[in-house]
Amino acid sequence: MNSDPHEILGVSPGVAPAELKRAYRRLAMRWHPDRSDHPQATERFKQINAAYEQLLAADAEDGEADEAPQAAPDEGVARADDIRLNLEISLEEAAAGCRKTIHYARGNACLTCEGTGEHGMTRTRFCGACHGSGRVHDAQRNLVRCEACAGRGLFTERICKDCGGSGRELAGVSLEIRVPHGMLPGDELRLVGQGEPGKDDLQAGDLFLTIVLGSHPLFQLRGRDLHFRMPVSALAMMAGGDIDLPSLAGVICHSLEAGAAERRLLRLVGKGYPGRGKNHAGDLVVELEPVFPSKLNARQRKLLLQANAALLDDVADALPEICDWKAAYGIE
Repeated sequence: MNSDPHEILGVSPGVAPAELKRAYRRLAMRWHPDRSDHPQATERFKQINAAYEQLLAADAEDGEADEAPQAAPDEGVARADDIRLNLEISLEEAAAGCRKTIHYARGNACLTCEGTGEHGMTRTRFCGACHGSGRVHDAQRNLVRCEACAGRGLFTERICKDCGGSGRELAGVSLEIRVPHGMLPGDELRLVGQGEPGKDDLQAGDLFLTIVLGSHPLFQLRGRDLHFRMPVSALAMMAGGDIDLPSLAGVICHSLEAGAAERRLLRLVGKGYPGRGKNHAGDLVVELEPVFPSKLNARQRKLLLQANAALLDDVADALPEICDWKAAYGIE
C-alpha cells in the first residue's frame, strides 16, 4: 500500500493545518469500519490514522503545529455539555446550501424535582465505604472514622425516582437549521446554546453538527473537484462537435475537439463544487470513454460506407497506416 502520507490523505506538502484536519476527517468518516463495508476498510482506516499522525508529528518538529485556538468570548464561563451529531445531506444540498429540520434529544430539568434531584420521602442507605460500621482501616490497619459518611455509617437522601437523582430528563428537540453552501465533508456547524441546557450560573452548551455527504450515483468529490465518467460516441470524438456534460449547476454544452477515439480527460475550470470563503470553486473533471457502434441499421451502414469511401479517397492523410502498409507490399 502507498506509504506517502500526503498521497494517502490527498494533500500537498506544506498544507495548512486546517486543510490537513479536514482531509483527515473526510477520509476517516468514509473508511471507518463502522460506516464502510469495504473489505479493506479497517486497513485503510489504520493507514489514514497513521498518515495523519505522521504529518502532525512532522509539523511539530518543523515548528508548524496548529496554533493555539484563540479564546472564545465565553471562555472561562461554566457551560453545560456540548452535543455532537452527524448531519447527512446530499451532494446537491451541500453545494447549494439548504435548510434542514433535525431531531435529537437533550436533557431538561426534571419536572418532578424541578432539577434538584430530590423528591419524595427520605430513605436511608448504608455507606458503601464502611458497610455501615462508620469505621475503616487505615494504612497501618488501625480502625479510624470513615470520612465518606463522617462516621455515621449511613446516608439519608431523597432521590427523585423519575430522574434517578440527576435532575435531568431527556426531551426530544426539533430544530430547523440553515446549512451554508459549499461546505465539505467533515466541516462543522456550531449552534450556540443548543446543547445541554444550562442551570443557575451554568450556561447552555452548544450543538456541533459534522457534515456527512451521502454517496452520489454520478459524481465523486475530491477536494472541491467533481469527477465522473461519461461514454461518448467514438465517431463524435473523431469528428468533434458539441456534447452535453452534466454538472451540479445544470447541463453544460462543451465543444469537443476532433481527435483520436480513445480515453480523454476534460477539465472545466471552476465548474465543479462551489467555493466557500477563500476557497475557490473546484473543477469539473470528466473522463470520456469512446463507444463504438455495436449494431447498424441499413441507413447507418450506408452512411458509414460513404464516409469510409471518402476517407479512402484521401488515404494518405486520413488513414496513413493503411497507405503505408499498401506501399510496403506494393499493393495498389
